[in-house]
Amino acid sequence: MRVYYAHTRNSEGAMHRLDEHLLAVAELAGKYSERFYGGILKPLAWLAGVFHDIGKVSPGFQSYLEAIEAGRVKQKVPHSPLGALFSRSVLSRLEVKDDLALIVAGHHSGLDEIGTLTSKLAGYGPDQDLVQEMTEMLQVMMKRMESKGIKIPPLNELQRELLVRMLFSVLIDADRLDTELHFFPERARLRDQAPTLAELAIRFRKDQEELLRQNAGTPSAVNEVRKDVYRACVDAAKSPQGWYRLTAPTGAGKTRSALAFALEHALINGHERIIFALPYTSIIDQNAEVYRSILGPDSVLEHHSQVKTSDEEDEEQRVLRMRLAEENWDVPLIVTTTVQLLESLFSNRPSSCRKIHRIAKSVLIFDEAQTLPPELLRPTMQVLKDLAENYGTTVVLSTATQPALKDEFLPELEGIKIREIVPDYPRHFEMLKRVEYRRLEEPVSIAALAAEISRHQQVMVVMNTRRSALLLVDELGEEDCLHLSTLLCSAHRRKVLEEVRRRLGRGEPVRLVSTQVVEAGVDLDFPVVYRAVGPLDRIVQAAGRCNREGRLPGFGEVVIFELEDEKLPRGPYKAGLEQAKLILAECGSPDALNEPDIFEDYFSRLFSVLGQNLDQYGIQQSRSRLNFPKVAEDYRIIREDTVPVVVKYGRSQEAVRRWQADPSRDAWRGLQAYMVNIYEREAREYFRDGFLSKLADDLYLWEGVYDEVKGLSGVWRDPADLIV
Repeated sequence: MRVYYAHTRNSEGAMHRLDEHLLAVAELAGKYSERFYGGILKPLAWLAGVFHDIGKVSPGFQSYLEAIEAGRVKQKVPHSPLGALFSRSVLSRLEVKDDLALIVAGHHSGLDEIGTLTSKLAGYGPDQDLVQEMTEMLQVMMKRMESKGIKIPPLNELQRELLVRMLFSVLIDADRLDTELHFFPERARLRDQAPTLAELAIRFRKDQEELLRQNAGTPSAVNEVRKDVYRACVDAAKSPQGWYRLTAPTGAGKTRSALAFALEHALINGHERIIFALPYTSIIDQNAEVYRSILGPDSVLEHHSQVKTSDEEDEEQRVLRMRLAEENWDVPLIVTTTVQLLESLFSNRPSSCRKIHRIAKSVLIFDEAQTLPPELLRPTMQVLKDLAENYGTTVVLSTATQPALKDEFLPELEGIKIREIVPDYPRHFEMLKRVEYRRLEEPVSIAALAAEISRHQQVMVVMNTRRSALLLVDELGEEDCLHLSTLLCSAHRRKVLEEVRRRLGRGEPVRLVSTQVVEAGVDLDFPVVYRAVGPLDRIVQAAGRCNREGRLPGFGEVVIFELEDEKLPRGPYKAGLEQAKLILAECGSPDALNEPDIFEDYFSRLFSVLGQNLDQYGIQQSRSRLNFPKVAEDYRIIREDTVPVVVKYGRSQEAVRRWQADPSRDAWRGLQAYMVNIYEREAREYFRDGFLSKLADDLYLWEGVYDEVKGLSGVWRDPADLIV
């Protein structure tokens, strides 16, 4: 058989042989699929690896590689359609022929809809000589296949849809990894250097012993509750893989206790990694830093933004390097955003889907679980149920304000048992009652609110939108005023939070104006907090930043206000706000917000009002039809496309130079600290007006003003403002 090639020469002058590439990808894909359905799908994943690049035997593609080697301009030659067409022909008698064709055809361009794919493939008619070449190569490959039979478990339509995604994911990751091994073997070797979960557990236990020793002589209600929550988490970790709920008041040490549960549970149940999904990058900044301080600087992957790569079948070095910079979550501990996690699970793009197979056999913790998007709740819960039942994933819902996830609203959860990790949580809420609520009777203007705020030396104000936050910053106009929103890059937010904590600790004046990025999980301790009226859980989460450590002689003060003429969004956020107003009116006193049971009532009302809108875009129907592009289009937590913009702050220029010199995964991670996301359509306008310069496809540098207080100046609309 003739020798064919998959890729051009590497730095050592060696071409990448196609037969070696196909076998390596098949072996990796098969290995990764062992975590699905008890491992019975390994032969199918193995075949996906063999078929994915078999179309590269075409003379046109081989000539294309020769042209690249010679430095000539050559039109790209697609190979994926040939592989998909050939796989359908070979497997014509099997039900899985369409599933495999979708996976093979989409490994560069993305998962298609099967009817559309069939129409596209009708235009490809390889001649018999080419079919014979592919057949001979397949026969050679099949001699290496361990199992000759393909067994598919009984699947409903939605289970089939997720399985196609997961097999697609293992193929993409296996393909990229073997390509990386050919071109950049030194990078491939670095992948095995992260500490194991067992090593992380040892580090954690040592740190916990030291913490207990330090706190031994400082009894308090807060410390007592934190110890109770921690012990409950360690005890619950011994239970089997499945669904869990971690309910604890703000300040009860959920960050550390959830990590304790995850590490012990993973070791006992054979999980391979821990994934924390959080709603805001501000919490990621903080929690990742906490985990690094406990486990070491080499322990955590902090993943905010995804590298966007071309969908074209391009073998040019520039494009290949970008593909290999995609994140694949091949480390034991990941801290990411809920947006990144969920939108990847419903995406059809190879760059987004590459990592999702790593969710199998993981402990998946949704921190601040109340922020899961209501309008997408039904498809979200169904996929999580499938992951728990068929992919060995443990799902943990962690928050002080638990959503009412009942099968009367969410039939997808029928039969699911959710174990409560901390059964005694009502007592903890009573012990940690640290604030009193007050509500301003009349709506206030920005000017009146600024005057009210100015009466306090140390105060935090949480606004519904960043437009309102910036108007209040302008109105206050004093050096004691600090600002937090996603207009600030994460490196800048960390600096602001450090300054806020410094001033709070020294009793110095500090007035912090923030959007919602600060209210869920961020470790701040103000004596007074103002919160614009919003969904009930948002108000209580903001209150968690008030008298957090219980150090005040009395209670902290939380003031709920309504802004004059404020334009609020439609949909779930507005529905939540309206239900909050009704409940506050019925309760008479806003102090009822100190009772945890109020959220059962609130979320039950909210989900009942939303009704069918818990799958507002009909995603389940699109999934049942294997319409992957439609699902990806409709499952959007942020409804419009965004692009990352690098700002000129701190050491950003050094990070940009490193990325441009070597667009690797590590360089991208370093660049994330200096990024702000803006809407794509706004980016086009800013680029036209000279406020942006292009660093790469879908990556820009901000050439306008970056203010030390306000951050990215001239941008009002925030893609992250209204994630609920």
